[in-house]
Amino acid sequence: MEDQHPIRVLLVEDNPDFAKLVELFLKKHEPEQFLVTWKENGADALLELSRNSSYDVILMDYFLPGQNGLEITRALQDMLIRIPVVFLTVNKDFDLAVEVMKLGIEDYLVKEEISTPVLPKTILNVIERQKLKDQLTTLEISQKRLEAIQELVIQITGELRLPLDGMRDLVEQLLDNHQADNLKTYLTIIRDNLLRIEKKIVQLKVLKTDKTVQYIKDIRMFDLSDN
Repeated sequence: MEDQHPIRVLLVEDNPDFAKLVELFLKKHEPEQFLVTWKENGADALLELSRNSSYDVILMDYFLPGQNGLEITRALQDMLIRIPVVFLTVNKDFDLAVEVMKLGIEDYLVKEEISTPVLPKTILNVIERQKLKDQLTTLEISQKRLEAIQELVIQITGELRLPLDGMRDLVEQLLDNHQADNLKTYLTIIRDNLLRIEKKIVQLKVLKTDKTVQYIKDIRMFDLSDN
């Protein structure tokens, strides 16, 4: 059975006793493993994330010294850190819920819920939603790139069509006149390469997936094997 990687949690909480409880209850949860890193305030959390942004989720107390949870989340967004955030609050608050939705915060929990299965389930659900968002974003970027490639191919092939047709007609005429000498071999190679170019152009026009493979060093090329 493949080893399961621990779920990396950054906990931003100014109460050390509460932070220990969060870590304790998450460690008790099975079968998932949680690796909790605790930071006492927003400044320390932002510094940590500037050095290490590999966390799966951020658990953040709303009431923190200096900056509150919303202000820290805005700072994270300014830093282009897209790790999902779950707020920890003393009680459910409608105004806070509105602000949470505006900022795109994934969820928020009442602190009393940390000793229940709600906390690990919420974290797991948030991580799963983030994975789905990332997959959709990747698909969307890939689709836009594919559309741009097809548009470029159509433009380029429109300019190549006339000279390619002219070259093929010329090679066919030369082949008719050189069936019995050594030029036939070379003319046949030229004709085959022209046909190969035309085939690749057709494949690029109907490209269905944005798939590239390593060619030389940092150069990549389109994989047309499935087209």
